[in-house]
Amino acid sequence: MPHPEILLQRLDHIGDSLGHKEGALVLLGVGSVGEELDRLDEYSDLDFFVIVKPGFKQRFIEQLDWLEEVHPLDYYFKNTDDGYKILFQDGIYGEFAIFEKNELENIPYKGGRVVWKSLEADNFAIKSSNSERIPSIRKDQLDYSLNEALTNLYVGLGRYARGEKLSAVRFIEGYAIDSILSVLHLVEKEEDYFPDCFGNERRLEKRFPKFGERLGDMMQGYNRVPESAIHILNYLESVYPVNRRLSEEIRKLAE
Repeated sequence: MPHPEILLQRLDHIGDSLGHKEGALVLLGVGSVGEELDRLDEYSDLDFFVIVKPGFKQRFIEQLDWLEEVHPLDYYFKNTDDGYKILFQDGIYGEFAIFEKNELENIPYKGGRVVWKSLEADNFAIKSSNSERIPSIRKDQLDYSLNEALTNLYVGLGRYARGEKLSAVRFIEGYAIDSILSVLHLVEKEEDYFPDCFGNERRLEKRFPKFGERLGDMMQGYNRVPESAIHILNYLESVYPVNRRLSEEIRKLAE
């Protein structure tokens, strides 16, 4: 895996390359190569935006010479209308998007860091975050999310009993867990370690260590879904007044 310094050097070199291309205005690092450099490690990748003049977006999407001139690409996949997922020949992985200057104000992002800026963009104010465009993934009340988790357990166990194991895994180890994560900050003290506004599961083991210790029992996999469901139910009962009848039905199905 690439050393963090190599990742930052690669990003700087991409900025240098953009400096020689007409239409490029700003290179904005996001994620662990944005403002949150303290969490950058050998498992990080390059996440970045390139801001260009109006009319130049397709040029930078359709021609990746500005990347190839930095280091050859072994893989690239256009995963959105705005950009790609890429793998450089030396193993550095990245994801990027191209936006015209007037588009940036509508793009949800957080913790952006200006890596390179053209002289033409000196008067272009770049916000480090556009948080108001990011829908909240946290809930502020327990009732909805934890009852949703309970009903996920019930429905999922019924599907498991019917032989629909994959669907059961998703309901119990996916949807139910996701519902719990959306309100976990109301149940357990959260450690201050880079919460992610796009995914409650990111860095969960460091942010919620007590829950993290129990998570393995709640996610035992395809052939042990009933066991996972019971551990999830036990957890829910420890933090919330679970309806007794529904709890009994869930345990019957699990058995």
